[in-house]
Amino acid sequence: MMKEALLFRTRLSVISIEEISTLLVSSKNNSVAVCNANSVVRGARSGGMAKMLNNLTYRICDGYPLSKAINLLYGLSQERVDGFNLFHKTIASGISKNTKHYFFGNLEDVTLKMINELNIAYPGVNIEGYHCPPIQDIEDFKTNFYIDLLDNIEADIVWVSLGFPKQELFMNYIVENKANDFNLLGVGNVFDWTAKTKYKAPDFLANNGMEWLVRFAQEPIRLARRYFIDNTLFLFFLTQQYFGKNFNKK
Repeated sequence: MMKEALLFRTRLSVISIEEISTLLVSSKNNSVAVCNANSVVRGARSGGMAKMLNNLTYRICDGYPLSKAINLLYGLSQERVDGFNLFHKTIASGISKNTKHYFFGNLEDVTLKMINELNIAYPGVNIEGYHCPPIQDIEDFKTNFYIDLLDNIEADIVWVSLGFPKQELFMNYIVENKANDFNLLGVGNVFDWTAKTKYKAPDFLANNGMEWLVRFAQEPIRLARRYFIDNTLFLFFLTQQYFGKNFNKK
């Protein structure tokens, strides 16, 4: 049975980047939430949000604070499972298995630039296609159109870039209604970083908890609440859990 560590209300997967990448190219019907401090704080404040995350197969520690928190609470040695590096590792390792990739979400110009970058970096990558829906409410995604679209593309992995929590809500809807077996991952800004339309913090900063500074410098208005309110709440909730708070009794 897969090992998990409860952080607030979210059951984080204790798994390495190599393990999850291998699972993605060797098995199907997995769904993955790439979690950060914002997502687990939202889960702590809302039982419905936590349930939505926990319904997915894996909830990986993309955020530096998450891996550090569960290591502190449970005496683990969980490393950060960076969504960007997971994406590229899976693309590369899937070539020998002819893994079919499909991209859902984001803007079309970003997605096309990303596909071009992937074709250059990974000759032989099998890209089944892409779909960039209009910006819309999550309820507008809950239609047979999207179920039929993804059921009929014959992809092995569908990468979803809609942002949290829309992409996780969308994946839950697809998982509950799809007929075919394929993997689903919500990867947020990975499309932009791969397309080079946004700057990705280098690993030496990201792996030491400083990626937020790079992201905040690029999108201060959008990310202000996440970094100055949710990150403060993360420390508050972590202190509560450390001293015995049971969030599932809220």
